[in-house]
Amino acid sequence: MPGAYSDDLRRKILQVYERAELSLEQLAEQFGVSYGFTKKIRRQQLRTGQMERRPQRVHGPASRVTEAVRQYLRQQLRRQPDRTLAELGQGLKESLQVQLSQTRLSLELQRMELRRKKNPSTPPNGTRKKPGSGGRRGGSR
Repeated sequence: MPGAYSDDLRRKILQVYERAELSLEQLAEQFGVSYGFTKKIRRQQLRTGQMERRPQRVHGPASRVTEAVRQYLRQQLRRQPDRTLAELGQGLKESLQVQLSQTRLSLELQRMELRRKKNPSTPPNGTRKKPGSGGRRGGSR
């Protein structure tokens, strides 16, 4: 996707136009931009009084994962590290009135580098897997 034209280019086009040297169509051809672009920037200049681009809005809704939510998650996992995602989500809903999906909770915990750990005092399983035969399956060739 192409980027926006620079404010410098916008200023140059509008300054030439204000000196009444060329029409918007002629400016578009001279500067290698579309006629629609020159009309748009002139319309914006008339409306706002500025030659520069307007600041762009942030797309999408604000995240519900605020610092308060992160703090709650840290606190709950510090107290009880074997909480499930469902339990964490339910606690968030009850205490902070914030509802997050289990996927969103899991992603946020990964970003925060927090791990949920089931039974932290249980030693690892001592049973080893049997090694494979190392040969091919099936008949001979």
